[in-house]
Amino acid sequence: MLERPGIRNNGDGTFAEVAAEAGAPLMVPRVSRGAAFGDLFNDGHIDVVINNLDGKPTILRNDGGDHNNWITLKMVGAGKNPDALGTRVKVAAGDMVEWDEVRSGGSYLSSSDLRLHFGLARRTRVDLIEVHWPDGKVETVKDVLPNHFLTIQYGKGVVETVPPRSNTPDMRKKNPEGPAR
Repeated sequence: MLERPGIRNNGDGTFAEVAAEAGAPLMVPRVSRGAAFGDLFNDGHIDVVINNLDGKPTILRNDGGDHNNWITLKMVGAGKNPDALGTRVKVAAGDMVEWDEVRSGGSYLSSSDLRLHFGLARRTRVDLIEVHWPDGKVETVKDVLPNHFLTIQYGKGVVETVPPRSNTPDMRKKNPEGPAR
């Protein structure tokens, strides 16, 4: 099936077709068999890699023109689950409450970023991060500034806080492939 993907969540239970707004790459009909989502450049914006049949992958770089706030969480588990798979996280910021779960895979022959990314819109502070580890233990972190990458380790809480990389054209010229991981 040939499709032109491109939808935007309007935040009210509806979606809008935006392929034409996104540019030429989404207007070309092609057969694709998977997509992976993650912040490839550690700039706070979720990018997409689409696995195309009989062709090179399509990389959709999000240059983040909306200027909304966000928080990204890397969960570090213990024992035989160092990737913290199955950990559920609640983030509360003002009137917004979001849940996500650390999971692997997600699309055919694709695996998305294991970090959890929470969009905060214009909210300027995360009031609460509540971590529900797979063994039932619950940990909380309070009063967090947005627009950072936090690493939360089982039993230790926040062990690292890192600001985003610059997403300016000058930074991309210095390292067009993105950061080393």
